[in-house]
Amino acid sequence: MAATPEERIAELGLSLPDVVPPVASYTPTVRTGDHVYVSGQVPFVDGALPATGKVGAEVAPDTARELAARCALNGLAAVRAEIGDLSRVVRVVKLTGFVASAPDFTGHPGVINGASDLIGEIFGDAGVHARSAVGVAALPLDAPVEVEMIVEVR
Repeated sequence: MAATPEERIAELGLSLPDVVPPVASYTPTVRTGDHVYVSGQVPFVDGALPATGKVGAEVAPDTARELAARCALNGLAAVRAEIGDLSRVVRVVKLTGFVASAPDFTGHPGVINGASDLIGEIFGDAGVHARSAVGVAALPLDAPVEVEMIVEVR
């Protein structure tokens, strides 16, 4: 029998965190029909950002890639809180990643690969998704990366 998404997360040595309460006027997820829209997730670990600043300046691209994976993990925690069990995810439809960047940094896709690759490891073919990787001047709380996603559920 195939491993569940939660089992694959554990096999990767990870665990889903508690959902971080919103820091502004929004909700972590909205379900409409068969889709869950996940609000932008910053890379909180135990309620704090492990790094702040611009990628390509204060934050190394490899560090930002790891932080993008954490954003995806936080997003999956929000999905699980909404639907109860990640086995109910039919597919990850879309992932949008934002990278707070130094003016000359252009490696946004490589940074957001951290999130995309983790989603692929967890969901296999159901994790293959459409994606945007966007460079921005700043993100909330001076986070280096932020990721949002849309998932189809049953």
